[in-house]
Amino acid sequence: MFGIRSSNTIIMSENSPSSAPNETTGILYATAAYSLWGFFPLYWHALGSVPPFQISMHRMFWCALFGIAICAATRRFGGIRLALSNRKILAALTVSSILISINWTLYIFAVADHHLVEASLGYYINPLISIALGVVLLGEKLSRLRMAAIALATIAVVVKAYGLGHFPWIALGLAFSFGFYGYVRKLTPIAAFDGLTIEVIILFPLTAGALLFWGVQGTSAFTPAHPFTDFLLVMAGPVTALPLTLFAAGARRVSMSTLGFLQYLSPSITLTLAVVFLGEAFTPTDMATFGCIWLALILVAVDGQMRRKTA
Repeated sequence: MFGIRSSNTIIMSENSPSSAPNETTGILYATAAYSLWGFFPLYWHALGSVPPFQISMHRMFWCALFGIAICAATRRFGGIRLALSNRKILAALTVSSILISINWTLYIFAVADHHLVEASLGYYINPLISIALGVVLLGEKLSRLRMAAIALATIAVVVKAYGLGHFPWIALGLAFSFGFYGYVRKLTPIAAFDGLTIEVIILFPLTAGALLFWGVQGTSAFTPAHPFTDFLLVMAGPVTALPLTLFAAGARRVSMSTLGFLQYLSPSITLTLAVVFLGEAFTPTDMATFGCIWLALILVAVDGQMRRKTA
């Protein structure tokens, strides 16, 4: 897509010969990321008094400051400067920064407006987008078992969309924005944390300007009168950085197809939270969706076991 797959590999410390990527490590990274994302609605729900767009701006602003602080403490600025000097890498990270900002804003809006069911649908669709990108753009091959799993997952998504009773624009926005984000980051040769830091630095003028504007206008949610809310907004930076860094590290170590199926973990956790803690109903449609999803995962697990035996 950007013609950068083999350029400047020196800045991709995770792909050096001393730490060769392997799928087991990638699966662990990605699983940790999706588990954390699954529990995120509880965090954003605690910020229910703050407008969603302000939460999103604070999230990106504090994530940028956190990333800069970590890079300074660990002396990682060399890799960042090298990446910024490469126009193709900078262009790729600009695209990925736009994609992830769209994804974050849509998701926070879904939590605030009680659309977690539709948000979970988006992350059920998302693996299909990742798989399609892997097959169409990266030439990845699918076994018959994985093709059957895709069919089951597709049925689950269609059933869920029908159950919503309206065009799932939130779901599709989340699915496409994060699906293409994963694709761009997979092909961008830069260490996971460095890439995230550059993404939020690219967005920093926008986020800092927005927060300054709200402060001057007196409409900012960040005030001395609400110290706990302020604390949660500040911590949104490191809370955001951790799973996204894990995801970026995992995305470079596993195939798009494997990454796609791992993404079912996050919406499964989110739906469980929605039912148990946030009072949303678990309908027969949800039961049918989960049945198809978990059966698809079983097929993928069987396929992975068969591959290991024949390797």
